[in-house]
Amino acid sequence: MASHTAEYAQALARKGFRNGDLAVANLERLGDAPDELIDQIASVAGPDIALSSLAAIADRMGAPKLLKQLAKDDELRQRLLVVLGTSEALGEFVARHPEFISDLSSKELSNAPISLDLRRSQMSTATNADELRVNYYRKLLHLAARDLTALTGFEDSSAELSDLAVATLGAALQIARVDEKDDGLCKFAIMAMGKTGGHELNYLSDVDVIFVYEACDGADDHEAAAAATRLAAATMKLCREHTGEGTIWEVDANLRPEGKDGPLVRSLASHVAYYERWATTWEFQALLKARFAAGDKALGQAYIDALSPMIWMASTRENFVTDVRAMRRRVIDNLPANQRDRELKLGPGGLRDVEFAVQLLQLVHGRADPSLRSPTTLEALRALTEGGYVGRRDGAAMEEAYEFLRTLEHRIQLFRLRRGHTVPDDPEDLRRIGRSMGFRHNPAENLTKEWQAHRRLVRRLHEKLFYQPLLEAVASLPTDGLRLTPLAAEQRMTALGFVDPKGALKHIEALTSGVSRRASIQKALLPAMLAWLAETPDPEAGLLAFRKISEGLGETHWYLRKLRDEGEGAEQLARVLGSSRYVTDLILRAPDSVALLGDDAELVPRSIERLRSEMDIAAERHSDPVDAIRAVRRVRRRELSRIGIADVLGRLDILEVGEALTDISVATLSGALKVATAAVEAERGTMPTRMAIVLMGRLGGGEAGYASDADVMFVHDPLPGADETEASEAATAVAVGLRKMLAAPSDDPPLEVDAELRPEGKNGPLVRTFAAYAAYYEKWSAVWEAQALLRANAVIGDEELSARFTALIDPLRWPEGGTTSDEVREIRRIKARIDSERLPRGANPNTHLKLGRGGLADVEWTVQLLQMQHANAIPDMRTTRTLKALHAALKADLISHEDATTLENAWRLVSRIRNAVVLMRGKPAESMVEQGADRAGVAHLLGYGMDQSERMVDDYLRTTRLARKVVERIFYE
Repeated sequence: MASHTAEYAQALARKGFRNGDLAVANLERLGDAPDELIDQIASVAGPDIALSSLAAIADRMGAPKLLKQLAKDDELRQRLLVVLGTSEALGEFVARHPEFISDLSSKELSNAPISLDLRRSQMSTATNADELRVNYYRKLLHLAARDLTALTGFEDSSAELSDLAVATLGAALQIARVDEKDDGLCKFAIMAMGKTGGHELNYLSDVDVIFVYEACDGADDHEAAAAATRLAAATMKLCREHTGEGTIWEVDANLRPEGKDGPLVRSLASHVAYYERWATTWEFQALLKARFAAGDKALGQAYIDALSPMIWMASTRENFVTDVRAMRRRVIDNLPANQRDRELKLGPGGLRDVEFAVQLLQLVHGRADPSLRSPTTLEALRALTEGGYVGRRDGAAMEEAYEFLRTLEHRIQLFRLRRGHTVPDDPEDLRRIGRSMGFRHNPAENLTKEWQAHRRLVRRLHEKLFYQPLLEAVASLPTDGLRLTPLAAEQRMTALGFVDPKGALKHIEALTSGVSRRASIQKALLPAMLAWLAETPDPEAGLLAFRKISEGLGETHWYLRKLRDEGEGAEQLARVLGSSRYVTDLILRAPDSVALLGDDAELVPRSIERLRSEMDIAAERHSDPVDAIRAVRRVRRRELSRIGIADVLGRLDILEVGEALTDISVATLSGALKVATAAVEAERGTMPTRMAIVLMGRLGGGEAGYASDADVMFVHDPLPGADETEASEAATAVAVGLRKMLAAPSDDPPLEVDAELRPEGKNGPLVRTFAAYAAYYEKWSAVWEAQALLRANAVIGDEELSARFTALIDPLRWPEGGTTSDEVREIRRIKARIDSERLPRGANPNTHLKLGRGGLADVEWTVQLLQMQHANAIPDMRTTRTLKALHAALKADLISHEDATTLENAWRLVSRIRNAVVLMRGKPAESMVEQGADRAGVAHLLGYGMDQSERMVDDYLRTTRLARKVVERIFYE
């Protein structure tokens, strides 16, 4: 007997049952099931699930009775088995209520869509929560049977699910009214939102609603509001609470004004006032799908009539683009990284991409074209296609992809009737879902392939739907029935954030006009480029720069091919051009910098050794000093482009940026010193002296910024037997020539060499001998000069002279025994004077980046004072670098971890803001930028997002305020 059972189990496994032993046990519960029935069970999506549910039904109603009922109606049997093989949850419902099996007969099950009025009538018979659930699941069973056996298509099924939800809300409200003694005080309406409002609901979703009331004539408004709130709460509870018949779904009212923080119910006047004054763009986008669901129909219509005009003006709002971008970022940011690739709704190429593109096009063009105002995604997409806003082939492809993705979503949810949008990774789940969608051969593998293909299509069309018609419009190509008018094209460009849409369209026309290969490639490339540019702070400047670069490089063999074939490089170019005028200017001066993009290895800072070698080699190719220095400056420009691009793309930390910019300046000064020396020798003969350049300030600290001058001191040491006057004249000629050559007008950015930190400043000689420095420091050096020498770094020119100079100044900056109390008082006095006198007139002391509260000067002076007091005894503090010295002070317990972190955070943030301002504007700003557009650009570069500029400012003010408290405690004691 056991052997026979085992053989039978194997035979069932060959038929498609995944657990043969369990299938044998379940068939024994059915009794004498005919082979035809077993074969039919084996053919459904989940044979094991269907058989288990069928056995449970047999236990409830009796196996003979069940088999008899199935035997006499082939269509009923087919529908029931298909449902049971797809939905375990509906199988459990039928097992509790086998009397509803007969509903699936041809006589009972209608082929025609069920009207909303009929649905309301069917659901209204419920008088309590259990009856409401039974009615709901009974109708859901009918709906699923018709859907799964193709009696209705996806659209009709989604629409009926929405109407069933609306009818259920009405029935729940009807039950709630029975227990509400003050029901007569108010008119009350439930507005369906989201997919329910759009006639495109899933099998299991939260049902989004908004509640609105009006006090009846003579009723107190406060009492009416209280009654309406009780009705709303009771209706929600009836739908969501668990009873012996399970639950239905959550009613979600969070789309109401102020969301969770706002009152559950508002009057119509309150709704109107809120949307007129406070609503954001996403709230108007949500209203696209609003429709009356239950309650007072006239009040519901009044709600629609009052708010509809506002929806279609949303695209003209000043913050439209910012709000739209914020919505997209919130969706992406809230998605766990480990779910992104399997997220059917919110992931890349998911349902939200389709819905977002369609809704955005509706908001932009629906103001002037009422035919686009459907709340249903597919109807709106068809209207956009018919109206010429979307190409016919693209519209059809997007429609097909959307229907596939929604069908997949339905099949996932049907199994347990649980809310979810994640494609499972379990092979058995994928197999069942694949079979339910018609994939009979390798269902899991083929379902996954089809899903991924649709994802890729949606991602591509998401860009193309919004941007491709612009190209077709400006090129006047009657492609694929596309008829986007000039006005509609301008509206679309305005929605993208272009201040001068006509000018932007002219750039597009210039890039795409004609029949050349270049124009053809640009037509394919521009939809993606426009999409990326639209995500930047200045898409207009980015598009203009792209046009100029393309005109300059368009005929080269590699440029367009690189952008077309290397998507990452094209995206990086768009991000840089729309975010940074500084880097854009560098690229426009030498468009071949575009070759750096798309290659990770090219966006890594070069070592100082490599930079020096490249600049030396470049200079040595030219005998003319003018040509030689141009070659050095060209290398510098290329390296500035490399660092700027990497910085804009978020690939470098602020310390890495400072190090890289310092290395570029050091290599440039080194190369320029050699060129200037050679020029003087060509005129005067062999140099009678040795020279070194001492780096000072931020350059000496390895913390250069994009706007930093090269602070230096020049030192020379006459050769034995040389005339000191001639030696000084020659050294001065070299220093003057170097400064002049690096600052000369050129296509390459200048490097201003500032020597004002030398002894006696502007009044002292530009170049001094080593002996003169030694004499000056021995006799005249002030404490502030010793402080300035904390950043001195002699690394350019004669190595032996550089080492001697370093040995000369070390006792000054790291004084034995530390600074005296008088010197500390002097440092504090100078700092206080700077705070009160050096701040520019009209500057805000809280937002000046260098001299303001908790700014760079506060942090650096505090660290420098600690160095002067303790570096003689603590070798690790003998460094020119601010944070390295700070970390050494922390390690030596001179400062607490909390205080050190506060100072470091301020130094890093302010340094980043200073650099970001230069990157964004192409010129520095001493204080935090004030204009909204500037702040958005800086916030974008700092990684906040353009809509989070106020958060950036708040972080800056809080960080610097905390830093100032530390400075007052440590620096001023």
